[in-house]
Amino acid sequence: MADAGADRARRAFLLLFAVVSAFKLLVAARLPVFVDEAFYWLEGQHLAPAYSDLPGLTAWLARLGVALGGNTELGLRLPFLLMAAVIPWLVVRIARREFGDANGWQAGSLALLLPLAGTLGLMALPDAAMALATLLCMDAGARLLRRVDAAASLELAAGLVIGGLSHYRFIAVIGVGLLALLLLADGRRALRDVRVWTAIAIGAAAWTPLVWWNMDNADAGLRFQLVDRHPWAFHLEGLWFVLVQALMVTPLLFAALLLAGWRGRSSALPASRYFALLGLLVVAGFFILGFFADTERVSFHWPLPGYLALLPLAPALLQGWPRWLRSATWALAAAGLLAMLGYYVAVSVPEVRARAATQKWYPANFAGWDELAGAVRSELAAMPDGTRVLAGSFKIGAELGFALGDPGIPMLDHALNHRHGRAPQLRLWGMEVTDLPERGKAPVLLVEASTDVPYKDLLARYRYMCSMVGPLPPPRVVNVDHGSQRFLLFRLEQPVPADAPCTTPAMAWIDAPASGAAVGRSFEVAGWAFKDGVGLERVEVLLDGAVVAEAGYGLHAPHVAAFWRVSTDPRHPDVGFGAQVELAPDVAPGPHWLGLRLHGADGSVETWPEQPVEVR
Repeated sequence: MADAGADRARRAFLLLFAVVSAFKLLVAARLPVFVDEAFYWLEGQHLAPAYSDLPGLTAWLARLGVALGGNTELGLRLPFLLMAAVIPWLVVRIARREFGDANGWQAGSLALLLPLAGTLGLMALPDAAMALATLLCMDAGARLLRRVDAAASLELAAGLVIGGLSHYRFIAVIGVGLLALLLLADGRRALRDVRVWTAIAIGAAAWTPLVWWNMDNADAGLRFQLVDRHPWAFHLEGLWFVLVQALMVTPLLFAALLLAGWRGRSSALPASRYFALLGLLVVAGFFILGFFADTERVSFHWPLPGYLALLPLAPALLQGWPRWLRSATWALAAAGLLAMLGYYVAVSVPEVRARAATQKWYPANFAGWDELAGAVRSELAAMPDGTRVLAGSFKIGAELGFALGDPGIPMLDHALNHRHGRAPQLRLWGMEVTDLPERGKAPVLLVEASTDVPYKDLLARYRYMCSMVGPLPPPRVVNVDHGSQRFLLFRLEQPVPADAPCTTPAMAWIDAPASGAAVGRSFEVAGWAFKDGVGLERVEVLLDGAVVAEAGYGLHAPHVAAFWRVSTDPRHPDVGFGAQVELAPDVAPGPHWLGLRLHGADGSVETWPEQPVEVR
């Protein structure tokens, strides 16, 4: 009977592995390149032992992927997909050896369904390598509890090396793993063996490139990872950890893993106590860290190594649950994996993504790069040979670099470069532009994303760009997903006087109707708009991209100049506008998109981002 149960569990695992792997391959081939992936691609094109944001392995794998699979989304991600495919098999190996065949295959299936683990490899990120390193170290640790031998020591060394070359965050796994061994009598015995310390020494050596990089660069990487990005002040946002983790792991599986770990603490089996300590301490450690650490960036994936450690313990716990509860746990885990895979599918479909414009979950870091690359190619084709592309930030530079196959696109200084720890690396490569040749001598296409800057800081950003390149010519505007991603392309071809006033793109705001408001077939539109340096001549009101009204421009709006104190629009304070919209009979009731077209006195025409309205 036990053999029959193990055989069913094995067949279920193999079927699940084949289905999940095939689906991930399809998604990875279509999913737009995330900005961090693009930067790792860029690092891979500038091979080095370590980088400002990470150790070297992720960049090396990205380079290997495009070398073998071509400069495509799937080629970039291929090494990470292969690495992720090994993870459920390692879980099976560990759990089968310690707890029997049936438990082993079931643990492997849980590893496939655990959303955080099942989606590994879909993006070229360091998490796949960290997960692999965690399981290698965990497997080696469990073997060392039984008997210290050369094979287990070598496996430990391999795991430590992969982890040390993956991410600063792997330090937590090393610390917790060492503590777990120290808390167990068999672990302390293993730590008295010179072969174990030889493996640890090999693993420690893997950190040498990162330590060397930081010594050469005033600890810039360490400062970013451990100081700059974290407030290190208590905040209650850490309480969201339990809810977020329950959602990301799925509630019943989350409870099962924690309960299995709690029960495993007092098990008679050393391996069970080891897995329990390793898993619970990692999860608890990140829970506590959440009250003091960075809340601006995604961190829900940080505790994954802890869940991987708890997976081998879960099948035995689930066997003691009522059948309906076991079935619900498996079903909910499958639904969670489908939901996360479905998110990536949705991100890959432009029509679905566009419908999410203005929503909080809008995937800006995935959106618009193909449209931007197409616009850049079009502009370069119309400009002189030898035109250089100049990117406004690391995001644009890396994404355009990947799309155009050009790893040498220079970039302007930007707050994003510092916030993501990439500024030191750009300076080392000599790719951060601090001075341009005299305008007109060498044509430049400057590419900026206005949506990468908080709106209140946007005018200051434009004025900084003026200080770098002079007055900004009329831009080509690329609005993606109704302007949720908005790119501006400036042709810097003509020389300008050194004392020429700063000319910027237009700024605008629709005060009425509010975004998402319901409007009748006749409604008023009111707001303000200005353009530093030259001013605006007129404003058109658009509905779904078609002109529906000519606004009266030049209304008195003194509050605008009072807020934008540095603005130099010559028409201040008369920069308000108003229009009466009368909809044609062929405009159907329902959702529509309201926008503006701004005509500058310099001949520029800029389409403003749209906002939703509901026509009754």
